[in-house]
Amino acid sequence: RPHYSTCIDKTVLPSALWLRIAISSPQWDPTQAAQASVRDMHSNGDHDGVDVSSWVSVCPGGLWKVQRKQTHEESQEIVSYSGDDAACSSSDCPRLGSLCRVRVRLKANMDGAESLVSEMGNEKLSDQSVAEMTEATPFPRCQDAVLQVPLGDWITLRLGEGQCDITEACVERMRAGQKTEILISRVENGQDVSAPAKAKLPLCATVELKSCTPGKESWEMSPDEKWQWVKSHKERGGVRFRSGDVWGAADSYSRALKLLITLRVHGREEEEKEQEAEEQRDTDTGDKTHQHPSANEVKSIKAELHSNLSLCQLKVNQPERAKASATKATLLEPGGAKAWYRMGQACQMLNELEEARKAFRKLLELQPESPAALKALKDIASIEKEDNAQLGLRLSKMFS
Repeated sequence: RPHYSTCIDKTVLPSALWLRIAISSPQWDPTQAAQASVRDMHSNGDHDGVDVSSWVSVCPGGLWKVQRKQTHEESQEIVSYSGDDAACSSSDCPRLGSLCRVRVRLKANMDGAESLVSEMGNEKLSDQSVAEMTEATPFPRCQDAVLQVPLGDWITLRLGEGQCDITEACVERMRAGQKTEILISRVENGQDVSAPAKAKLPLCATVELKSCTPGKESWEMSPDEKWQWVKSHKERGGVRFRSGDVWGAADSYSRALKLLITLRVHGREEEEKEQEAEEQRDTDTGDKTHQHPSANEVKSIKAELHSNLSLCQLKVNQPERAKASATKATLLEPGGAKAWYRMGQACQMLNELEEARKAFRKLLELQPESPAALKALKDIASIEKEDNAQLGLRLSKMFS
């Protein structure tokens, strides 16, 4: 699958199945993969027939390391559930847009005991069939929780929405009827996030996939479908940011950018020809539902996504990546005032005062008398004056 590296810090882990998040932990060893994502996917088979996969997932409070353990016997084992759950074949994995019937439970201890802890207390097996799964189970994201799903309950997740990154990462490599075990631990020097009640770190959990509806790979999707996903990710990112879920917002924006990479847009001539053809088809069939984005629409929303992503990166103290994202936004849309302001902020945090000054001056060209730009320029002048005074004092001591 295509990957998108525009938002990834040079200190993150190598590429994986999906782009999970656009901001990284600066403690990881640097890699120069051209196609990179935050998730690091390793598969190691040992002599005992056990495959261990590991990656870094995002939750509202930051980044967590996840290890998935599966024996070769377990990988072949399919649990049979009652009901007409054959919509997703046991030989197929869920894909983007699949509705997945999932249950996540915590293990009570780390010594292999099979007892499981449920925060919700509801262990009843849902009798909802694939035919009855029409939408994802609604539940809010919790700022201080690692697993963003009700524990112990059968719920429905739509793969690709990023409701619970850890669970999605497991499910997208499972088949209907499979069960897998994961170990979750904090990324070193990462954000402090509370563990579920009655649980100790590292967390040990099991993930079960009962059934799923068919989905699509990104290359199988029509431009209309991709465009709808992009817009939904952008909207979801805004909702998350306003609620204080900065990491989740960045995740949504980066998912949208990843899909935009695979969205083919035409030049003006091709666009006009395609529009004429579609109008003819619509006239013949009466279908008016086509929503192919124009090149300008794609360019505009891409610039806005980079700008929003830059703000998220500033919020989590990633000024280098914030500067890079803001730069991409200004190149795509030179008249974007917010992107210039965020570039100036990032340069100021990096102590690149001359570049910061240029960015804020550009903002003043777009928005004369902008209070934010005027204040920023005043702050830069004050910092430079103080730096010059200290330099003069040091030089006077050297030659006194």
